[in-house]
Amino acid sequence: MNHTVEDLSLLNALRQGDGNAFDHLFRRYYPMLCAYAHRLVSLEDAEEIVQEVMLWLWENRGDLIIESSLNQYLFKMTYRRVLNHLTREQVKTKAEAAFYERTQAALCEVDYARFEELDRKIKEAMAALPDSYRKAFVMHRFKELSYKEEFYKLKYCSTVVYMVPRA
Repeated sequence: MNHTVEDLSLLNALRQGDGNAFDHLFRRYYPMLCAYAHRLVSLEDAEEIVQEVMLWLWENRGDLIIESSLNQYLFKMTYRRVLNHLTREQVKTKAEAAFYERTQAALCEVDYARFEELDRKIKEAMAALPDSYRKAFVMHRFKELSYKEEFYKLKYCSTVVYMVPRA
């Protein structure tokens, strides 16, 4: 084993639930572990990962079996957590990309047959209208004329206001 005397005494105190020993370990290793993790991930992610490592250390203090030095143990644990984080991010990115591609494909698929059927039905319905109603309807819906403009174009009296809603 490659433990320093200080690490051994801190580990023994930590196993006994000594909060001061944990505080000392945290203050000693946290900055180094954050700097190490930050080489591979953002500083925010590095800090979160190291906090998880330290929390795990505290929660599992009674079951700790460290065969190498505490220093090596913490750096190795941090490295593995960083790799797990990168793997999760990669999977998340792939899933988001696949979702985006499927969404874009679905949005780009245009059902031209449905549009053609709708267009055919509109033309059939318009053809079934009396000529004066059809003219009023076309002016109002497709040429976007107001009732007043239709009135002057069709030279009808108040029947334009009556015809368009009926069409």
